[in-house]
Amino acid sequence: MKIIHIDQKYPEDWIRVLNHIANLFFEDSKLKVESEGTNMAVSFEYNVGDDSSISTKAVLEVDGKRYTNDYRIQYESGAEGRELNIRMKRALSHVFLDVLEQHTGMQQQWGILTGVRPTKLYHKFRMAGKSEEEIADILIRDFRLSEEKVALLKEIVARQLVTIPDIDEIGKEISIYIGIPFCPTKCAYCTFPAYAIGSNRKQGRVATFLDGLHIELREMGKWLKENNMKITSIYWGGGTPTSIEAHEMDALYQTMHDSFPHPETIREVTVEAGRPDTITPEKLEVLKKWGIDRISVNPQSYTDETLKAIGRHHTVQETIDKFWLARESGMNNINMDLIIGLPNEGIEEFQNSLDESAKMQPESLTVHTLSFKRASEMTRNKDKYKVADRDTVAQMMHMAQVWTKENEYVPYYLYRQKNILGNLENVGYSKAGEESIYNILIMEEVQTILGIGCGASSKFVHPETGKITQFHNPKDPAAYIMTFEEAIGKKIEFLDELYKV
Repeated sequence: MKIIHIDQKYPEDWIRVLNHIANLFFEDSKLKVESEGTNMAVSFEYNVGDDSSISTKAVLEVDGKRYTNDYRIQYESGAEGRELNIRMKRALSHVFLDVLEQHTGMQQQWGILTGVRPTKLYHKFRMAGKSEEEIADILIRDFRLSEEKVALLKEIVARQLVTIPDIDEIGKEISIYIGIPFCPTKCAYCTFPAYAIGSNRKQGRVATFLDGLHIELREMGKWLKENNMKITSIYWGGGTPTSIEAHEMDALYQTMHDSFPHPETIREVTVEAGRPDTITPEKLEVLKKWGIDRISVNPQSYTDETLKAIGRHHTVQETIDKFWLARESGMNNINMDLIIGLPNEGIEEFQNSLDESAKMQPESLTVHTLSFKRASEMTRNKDKYKVADRDTVAQMMHMAQVWTKENEYVPYYLYRQKNILGNLENVGYSKAGEESIYNILIMEEVQTILGIGCGASSKFVHPETGKITQFHNPKDPAAYIMTFEEAIGKKIEFLDELYKV
């Protein structure tokens, strides 16, 4: 824990942002006005000019050494209230990042960006009419991104515009997320709604949950039909939706098909079959019956010891076997996930994962960087899990970039998380033309995503202003069973207001 003395009491939201910047350099940090027990001290100067400019300065003092940085940004027009506050936080982050980089010798490739969606910022500037050169200049100069990360964002946005040419108007349509909260076991790094299906089936929660889900699908489908809504994409997630039995999957897809409007215009339906130990010939036949050919078969790692350590009860060989079973059953758009930085994994293990992936050539490969999520078992018992250092993680990410290029994959979506190893990112790669529409839409927040089922989050995006309102279904199956009818009513209220029904 690094405790940093600040020169005065700043607004809480300023402190929060500055804390995020400090945490990019130190595993944990705290800013406080009192000097007692602190490791270093920082002071700030700031000024809002009459010409719509903002000037800031930071002075960092550590062990008798002094680091300073000045920054000035000129805006085209003035601001007040929330917008002025955002500008101030960015300007202070800029100088604070610089003095910390001077002190530590660490260069933050993502600059002052600590949020989840860097590509959304790129799209914002694009839609404001700025050229690629202007956007790059802003991101490097004012947000302090590296040229490498700017180039990555540019490539991803270009690919998204090819995949969804009408992305700027797609807010008139809607996408659906359907949550099945069951898995064979819960992985050590996971914070998704994932409950062991065996014990829940014994307690009757699986059948009761499915009864409620059928009702929610029908009721939400009724509203969509009555309002003639077009659905862009549907994503069955969780948990692992293929944890339930084949006949249960079949019944749900029947309800989906009967309930949702304009099934012929839906661009994509995905079923997350991430756990190989849930995939059977019978379930693949059900998927095929309903014309669903986009699934995930997620290895995460191709080292058996790692799979045991993180609580995945399948073997490497089972991943390989189930991939080929799915391929032979007619699944022609398969995604696989790899995670960089899993416990006890380094360069050799990750190279092995890439080598195994090369043999299968899935249509898309999502490369995640391990994130210590607050509620995960791995975070609660951090000492138990030894993970790679920052430099090794960065090297593994570079290996993934080289490998995907050599194997003709293109990056098409990206997101970041708090407490992510090496302050890196998660990148979705695909063969050209095989990109996931849903993954792009959920990350860029350009249309409403209606959440149905356990743990499903709805994001109501205003089609004109882009304002976002969120609503969360309960994560626990028992709570969902008791409240899903109330949730249906609330979501219909949101939809009525959003589309002025």
